[in-house]
Amino acid sequence: MKADPWVGTWRPHKPRGPIAALYGSPGPKYALPGLTGVSQHDPTKCKAPMFSFGMRRKEVNNNVSPGPRYLIPTNMTREGLSGMPSFSLHGRPKEPKFFEPPGPGQYSPEHSAKWIYRAAPAYSLLARHKELGGNKTPGPATYSLPPMIGNTAVASSAPCFSLRGRNKIGTFYDDQSKTPGPAAYKVVDPSIYGQKPPQFSMTGRNFTPGETTAKPGPGAYNPEQVNLTKTKAPSFTFGLRHSEYILPAPGNVME
Repeated sequence: MKADPWVGTWRPHKPRGPIAALYGSPGPKYALPGLTGVSQHDPTKCKAPMFSFGMRRKEVNNNVSPGPRYLIPTNMTREGLSGMPSFSLHGRPKEPKFFEPPGPGQYSPEHSAKWIYRAAPAYSLLARHKELGGNKTPGPATYSLPPMIGNTAVASSAPCFSLRGRNKIGTFYDDQSKTPGPAAYKVVDPSIYGQKPPQFSMTGRNFTPGETTAKPGPGAYNPEQVNLTKTKAPSFTFGLRHSEYILPAPGNVME
């Protein structure tokens, strides 16, 4: 007897309605929003702090040290040099000279009398300096005293008179015929020293401006030809003479 592969009372049967598992799906084609970055981040999740890589900034201190390129001595500690004292070799210094003060024979006490006791003024004779050779000052003979005769500014003097030539004007030598007569003088305008009367000027005659163009007279108009303000009788025109042999129009042909 063949064993039944089914366990229990359940057996495969036809489904009563459509089941989504029986149909094919596109698979993991549609991805959920990511949780990294700024753009397209899942709005339902919290964002972690983000940091960006910026540019290298310039150093504030331009003093660039050479780095640990110097060799530190082995006997150098944080408290200074350690070890035995060392000495350097220098040249022999020059011996200092002894101080040589002046002795008693270098002083002249006989010359100190004028500095200690009162003495008469003394003058010495020296040679002429070269600087004084160019200074040419005027001597006493260059100056002169003011005169004391006539009108002076330094002393009082008596009245003095001057002698002049004879004047011919107003004397008996004057020729009276050469004097100007009454006609030589210009009459003064009375309006200068009196009340000035009104003045009027004479100008040319002024004419009223007008037109010099020719105007039409009454005979230039034709009132009998006016037909705009009154009724006009019917008027007829004479047409052209037509030929008897002309072909009539198709619409005017008699049947």
